[in-house]
Amino acid sequence: MSTLRHRIEQEIRERGPIPFSRYMELCLYEPELGYYSRNAAQFGKAGDFYTSSDVHAVFGRLLARQFEEMWRALGSPDQIMLRELGPGRGLFAQDVLDWSEKKFPDFFHAVRYVLEERSPALRQRIETILRRHIHGEKVRLSSSPALDAWAGDVRLPAAERRKNAAHGASRGSAANDGRAPEGRKNSPPAEHANTPAIIFANEFFDALPVEIVSEHGSLRVATYDGRFVETWAPPSSEELEFLDHYSIHPESGERVEVPLQSQAHMSTAVKLEQGFVVVIDYGYTREEQLAGRHRGTLKTIRQHSISTNPYEAPGEQDITADVNFTALTAAAAKRGMQMQKLITQSQFLLGIGEANDFADAFEECRLPQERAKVALQLKHLVTPAGMGESFHVLIGSKGIEKEKAWGLAGLTFGAKLRR
Repeated sequence: MSTLRHRIEQEIRERGPIPFSRYMELCLYEPELGYYSRNAAQFGKAGDFYTSSDVHAVFGRLLARQFEEMWRALGSPDQIMLRELGPGRGLFAQDVLDWSEKKFPDFFHAVRYVLEERSPALRQRIETILRRHIHGEKVRLSSSPALDAWAGDVRLPAAERRKNAAHGASRGSAANDGRAPEGRKNSPPAEHANTPAIIFANEFFDALPVEIVSEHGSLRVATYDGRFVETWAPPSSEELEFLDHYSIHPESGERVEVPLQSQAHMSTAVKLEQGFVVVIDYGYTREEQLAGRHRGTLKTIRQHSISTNPYEAPGEQDITADVNFTALTAAAAKRGMQMQKLITQSQFLLGIGEANDFADAFEECRLPQERAKVALQLKHLVTPAGMGESFHVLIGSKGIEKEKAWGLAGLTFGAKLRR
């Protein structure tokens, strides 16, 4: 049986030393063998790591409240597309949709939820968790930016599905997603570029492959005596341009990540006429990097333990790098997005929840001990000791009055602190 290590070694024999970004791509996303592609329980306390949605449903409920406010800021359109990048098992989508259906029926009626997930194993879980919403044509799985135009209460015709299926290497799949039959009357045309949209990415950009550069050049991965070894090649023009643009040049003994794929993905994701983008992740700004921090942030995560050796157990450990929020902001701004100042997850969630004293979290609590448990879970999401300060939130808008964008509940708490 072929292993991922054998697969990588074969590619190195055929192509020579490969860029680190390619090695990371294979480790995480190679079909059936990569970390996110195999049938393994990576998420939750029993796995390697957990996300905010694993802590409590209140994360999705609070975001549902924020999404509904964004929808109203857009003029409460009849249809709005909510696109989640890298949705994992679909828990967040489930919380958002279920809470919206209960609390914000008008928004729920308008929203069409698109999940872009590359992993076949995770797509299967999504199809199970969101079966009701998929069958109700509220949700679909997407595998390609070509599918991002989907909107409304119908599915793409078979010809479009076959064309998009050819993009086998892109993120996600739409197999068995309950699409409507061909020839359905009143079907809208395939293009829906004018449909307002909200792009949401929680812990997505940190898992995109990065280039790594040092004083020796751009990192390549080779093999020697049965081991993966590092070699160096001259940096590409794109890598050099990135380093020059942000004035980040690795010093002696130092390594710096160059997130070219993240910038490209952000630029593609925000191709919209009107809407919002919301990115939640851990990362840094250019100012922090210039101050000497966040240089060489690449790490691996396995069973909640962190290591810096990406060559150990390929395919069996997560590989991540802190997100360069300055570069993401610039990529979105080039597409005409009006970007807000970076805030912490704590500020974001407190801003949303303070209006009703976090009733979204405690509404279903009947006993004091239930309320105490939820309070601890909420505390983990918003306090510095938990996820509140280590995660940051980047919000952008396009085609919306500045006052409406700046007045979002999730931005108000941070604004108060900045005054």
